[in-house]
Amino acid sequence: MRAWELHEQGWKQKDIAAALGVSEGAVSQWFKKAKGQGVQALRHQPPPGRPAQLSSQQMAQLPSLLAQGAQAFGFRGQVWTTARVVEMIRQLFGVSYHRAHASRLLRRLKQRRL
Repeated sequence: MRAWELHEQGWKQKDIAAALGVSEGAVSQWFKKAKGQGVQALRHQPPPGRPAQLSSQQMAQLPSLLAQGAQAFGFRGQVWTTARVVEMIRQLFGVSYHRAHASRLLRRLKQRRL
């Protein structure tokens, strides 16, 4: 977007590239995209990915569910493992996660609490 703003102010493509620390080719591609698809096409778009399997409401429930301890969900001992979290999510919400993704999910929940 900044490149387009500079272009609108009359800057030359090579000067825009130098100012933004990119190649002239990159600036050229941006302008081609802006002219073909409109300036809004230059806005950052997050990479596509699989939609979240748990709703935001379900995600909001996880901290309180985990706080109940693993025994509350039929496991022996209070320690949560990723395998136990996966099983609890499957039982309560009918959603299957891989243990590695459950680990990322737990890290994200922990970051929100900090």
